[in-house]
Amino acid sequence: MITSMTNPKVKQVVLWRDKAGQRRKDQVFLAEGWKMFGEAPADWIKEVYLSEKAYEKREGDKELWEKLERTGCELVSEEVLSKMSDTQTPQGILMVLHRPNYSAEEILSAPGGLFLVLEDLQDPGNLGTIMRTGEGAGVNGIFMSKGTVDLFNPKTVRSSMGSIYRVPFIYADDLQEIMQKMKNNGIQTFAAHLSGKEYYTGRSFTGPTAILIGNEGNGLSDELAEQADAYIKIPMEGKLESLNAAVAAALLVYEAKRQRNM
Repeated sequence: MITSMTNPKVKQVVLWRDKAGQRRKDQVFLAEGWKMFGEAPADWIKEVYLSEKAYEKREGDKELWEKLERTGCELVSEEVLSKMSDTQTPQGILMVLHRPNYSAEEILSAPGGLFLVLEDLQDPGNLGTIMRTGEGAGVNGIFMSKGTVDLFNPKTVRSSMGSIYRVPFIYADDLQEIMQKMKNNGIQTFAAHLSGKEYYTGRSFTGPTAILIGNEGNGLSDELAEQADAYIKIPMEGKLESLNAAVAAALLVYEAKRQRNM
């Protein structure tokens, strides 16, 4: 059992927790909690750390403990797990996982696909919520600019509630190149934009569709917005000009889901 805060494994996990560049270099990310462990694809799991107290209690779903036997784990003291954890009240289990790799061609090949294109989002909670909401609405993939917050930020991973395991995604060097690939694949592209003249409820999202969402403060860049087939807007009352990026994305993808279910 690891009891020392200066153990090399503990130092490495803390480095991965705090440094996006190190996570990217080593192609790993962290996830905490029994739900995240239970839903994690077994072949993604690189390391598992279990607190002494969690091991002694042996509470919870029998299947989780059977999975833990297959993956193996390293026991750590409560103090060490708190040191490694990103949460104030750790749930007793922490994982290091391999990052998945997807290709644009693979994602865009989904028949009748529904996609999100995110440009320079900065809030980890927004991104995690968008991924979670996207899964609920049947989104087939998410494309992000290099300037978008790290999807593997521990807060983002938590906010995704496991959707990070199931929704394909790509950080694109050039979103305009992705837009061109979408056009080549017959995918209609809609920019959520203040200059939109038409409400989103007036457009059809029943065919292959991509929805563009911009930065929380500045919206979409002109260069990317101009690549869209149409601008759409969300009705606003009062003095509001825009909604939270995650809320806007939710409204739009669920409208697409509503139309498709009809």
